[in-house]
Amino acid sequence: MTHAKKLVEDDRAALNGALEGSLAAIRERHGGERQRRVELCLEALMGKRQVFYSQPTWMYFPELPAIEFFERAEFPWLDAIEAASDEIRAELLRVLVADRDGLQPYIDFPPDMPLDQFRELNRSRSWSAYFLWNQGAVNAGHIARCPVTARVLEAAPLRPRIEARAPTAFFSILDANTRIPPHTGVTNTRLTVHLPLIVPPGCGFRVGATTREWLPGKAWVFDDTIEHEAWNSSGTALRVAA
Repeated sequence: MTHAKKLVEDDRAALNGALEGSLAAIRERHGGERQRRVELCLEALMGKRQVFYSQPTWMYFPELPAIEFFERAEFPWLDAIEAASDEIRAELLRVLVADRDGLQPYIDFPPDMPLDQFRELNRSRSWSAYFLWNQGAVNAGHIARCPVTARVLEAAPLRPRIEARAPTAFFSILDANTRIPPHTGVTNTRLTVHLPLIVPPGCGFRVGATTREWLPGKAWVFDDTIEHEAWNSSGTALRVAA
């Protein structure tokens, strides 16, 4: 087994050397973002990067692109959401003081349902949510407490209204020393937007093979049917994203 493993490693090293020599001129000529997908392909080919696929838990729609994080430039309307992040954060902070009873466990499975990786988080406020919309249902009381947040989200394009399905928008609160385990979303017919609001040190987010650091006020768009996880290892503070 050791001998076979060494042969594979030597073969990969030789292939890597050959490719690097051939690609040097191409990188110099094109480089940057235009070369990014080629580099990801090579990393997967060389065994340096694990390949992840869309794996929805409910409905898979064929032939949609499975992209971990989408390019920010494809969503220019995020500018308005990011510009309002200070006001959105202020509304959140008021909620955390005046309406903590409005927070609910994000994971709330019935006791007879298989819990799998969510056993520790089921019905726990370690990961809680403050919903403005939940699968199409409006929470008028919460929206009244967060009028700026609601107005900004209402102005965002392509926000579908599907009975008992969409939209869903909420503040996601992750306690200190809490980790959301790897999981996938229900369908690849939608994308998910995160806007970090409160980010203590020691927080992170992974989608597929890509890990990113949360930056307050900087949104990103990702496919949640690709395996993803989040963590707050700060030890002392909440991490909150909208």
